[in-house]
Amino acid sequence: MKQLLILSLSLLATLSFGQGNYPNRPITFLVGYAPGTGIDTTARFYADRLREATGQPVLVVNKVGAIGNIAASEAVRAAPDGYTLLVTPNSTITTNVHLLKKMPFDPVKDLAPVTTIARWGAILLVNPQNTPVQSVQELTQLIKSQPGKINFGSGNFTGRAAGELYNVKAGVIATHVPYKSVPAALTDLSSGQINFMFADVLTGLPQAKSGRLKALAVTTPKRISVAPDIPTMQEAGISNYELVNWFGVFAPVGVPDAVMHRLSEVFNQITKAPASLEFYERVGGEPYPGSADSLKKLIDSDTKDWGRLVKAAGIEPE
Repeated sequence: MKQLLILSLSLLATLSFGQGNYPNRPITFLVGYAPGTGIDTTARFYADRLREATGQPVLVVNKVGAIGNIAASEAVRAAPDGYTLLVTPNSTITTNVHLLKKMPFDPVKDLAPVTTIARWGAILLVNPQNTPVQSVQELTQLIKSQPGKINFGSGNFTGRAAGELYNVKAGVIATHVPYKSVPAALTDLSSGQINFMFADVLTGLPQAKSGRLKALAVTTPKRISVAPDIPTMQEAGISNYELVNWFGVFAPVGVPDAVMHRLSEVFNQITKAPASLEFYERVGGEPYPGSADSLKKLIDSDTKDWGRLVKAAGIEPE
């Protein structure tokens, strides 16, 4: 571990942050979700690495609410100088447009993509005390025997989409219960208030490893290396089921090109560094370097894909 960190720091030291006068003061990461969530943990990891690379403090500020839109709206209004960045899951950018009748900003026109940093799947968890099943197949049978009486929680749209997609693919009717955050939903799952949920792997897997909850499957196309004994949803019998989301970095429109290029460069250097590879291996994620151009294309394709999923799940805009 120590050797990995030293090598990572040596790689970061080669970056050209000495050019010009950027950055010469603290940088702020805006995160639209609660502390302890997957996006928050990842943002804090990158904040520490960016501080090491630049010598400037990097602050993570949680602006929770409105399915990520509060933080995103503040990023849109921030000065376009590269000192305020939005670190967000794809849902804020590609799915909220389908969930809300009116958006407070335009994700394409009002935010400038920097790069992608990570990809994550979700993990299906049950409370064995009130939902004594050992597999996805048994959960499906239970829900079919009590249509509408078995419920699932979610603390973000990805969790809800995963549950609604399960409803569609398995032909079941499980009732959705929304929460303000994934940790809040996990608390109620642990206390028996809800039957199951799909949580991001980083937040949910420790609950399964502790024995408090049982993991039935992951939504990724392949099993995750940190928990190779957990089957994928497809292996568990839900055909054509796959759900993977990504984390990206955005800036207010108007940040100078030189600063945007430098930010993209350093974020990708961090993502590719050995310490980051070890971080993702440990928490069940996948490094996902990119560029402004690749992120623009991803937003376009994902917005269409999530629109189809929202429609198929019968989710009405609010």
